Amino acid sequence: MSDSSSLFSHLVELRSRILRALLAVLLVFLCLVYFAQDLYHYLAQPLMAVLPENGQMIATDVASPFFAPFKLTLVLSFFIAIPIVLHQVWGFIAPGLYANEKRLVAPLLLASTLLFYAGIAFAYFVVFPLAFAFFTGVAPEGVAINTDISSYLNFVLKLFFAFGVSFQIPVAILLLCWSGATTPANLRQKRPYVIVGVFIIGMLLTPPDVISQTLLALPMWLLYELGILAGGLYTGKKTTNNNNKEPE
Repeated sequence: MSDSSSLFSHLVELRSRILRALLAVLLVFLCLVYFAQDLYHYLAQPLMAVLPENGQMIATDVASPFFAPFKLTLVLSFFIAIPIVLHQVWGFIAPGLYANEKRLVAPLLLASTLLFYAGIAFAYFVVFPLAFAFFTGVAPEGVAINTDISSYLNFVLKLFFAFGVSFQIPVAILLLCWSGATTPANLRQKRPYVIVGVFIIGMLLTPPDVISQTLLALPMWLLYELGILAGGLYTGKKTTNNNNKEPE
């Protein structure tokens, strides 16, 4: 009975934390939905700034002018509420962690959130202007550039997700070093393969153009090096602490 009670209490707590996370997303959405059109206009600025004089964005579906900003606001609400969502995740798993694990996981959750935001910001402020300028610049003569608002939204959300996830590389490397699955020395030896791998991943996660692929691959490589540095600092500190322990 005690095992059944414990499982039931964990399920109840899990449901409660999921509901809190969804409530946080809903509250953010309610605060932003009034500005849905403005948010989409801001999202479209990197493309609008490089469109030729006769270029414009269009809606090929009757409901697109409503659903595209609505979808953007919903996704943006989740992005903004990520700290609260991760806090609920942390609150659920923290009781089952040891003290040394808590000291590592809490900063990693914070770092993961900041890196996700950094990836999105990098995509918007660096990748989009360069990529869209390239796309509009190579259009054949006589071709009018009229981008569908739903297609544009799907395109940029895909890039947001790709860059947000790829910026998690330092956290992933630190977790691998923490678990003992690898070491910084092994990661340094695999550097040539990683360089090739990040360009392949960039090709798979981004649209089929060299600029987007390169602008994703290069930060991934730099973040890989940052992860090796962080893993080296962690393992060095761990070794020092183990050496300082008094023998039993």
